[in-house]
Amino acid sequence: MANLIRRNKLPDTTSTPGLRPMQEADIPQVTTLLNQFMKKFPLAPYFSDAEVRHWLLPVPGVMFSYVGLNPKTGKVSDFFAFYSLPSTVIGHPVHKHLNAAYLFYYAPKGLGEDPKHTTDLLRDALILAHKEKFDVFNCLNLMQNSVFLDELKFGRGDGDLHYYLYNYRCKELKPEEVGLVLL
Repeated sequence: MANLIRRNKLPDTTSTPGLRPMQEADIPQVTTLLNQFMKKFPLAPYFSDAEVRHWLLPVPGVMFSYVGLNPKTGKVSDFFAFYSLPSTVIGHPVHKHLNAAYLFYYAPKGLGEDPKHTTDLLRDALILAHKEKFDVFNCLNLMQNSVFLDELKFGRGDGDLHYYLYNYRCKELKPEEVGLVLL
């Protein structure tokens, strides 16, 4: 167990410049950045400011959204969000709850062209989730997630995710072509 803990130890501090919780004033910049990033994927949502406010603005204990700020301009350069979905542990003498975080949406500086930056940004998400006392951090193999899954030591799940989209005709897509994360 000690080897596993040492192998998966995260840094104590984040590396993204100006990283802080998202605020109401960030909504227009987050909307623009996220929509630019979503254009990379054949199947992805287009967000309005109202949808970003509803789906992505932080809600204590539920939605955790962060922005990174360009140190020269003070403008939003990075964004990520994860949400809480706790589970009850049945039949364990000590542990009664499992606090799980799930990666929702993200948009890295440069729209993901630099895999190292994307990995560093998502490492920051892991650090912040750990500080919020989450036990596990889950994500799907969608979008550009394959860029960071191995380096950040994500374990492979035991299932596949399949979407059935009512009233839509869509060709078969690879996971990295999907930018739609459903709750």
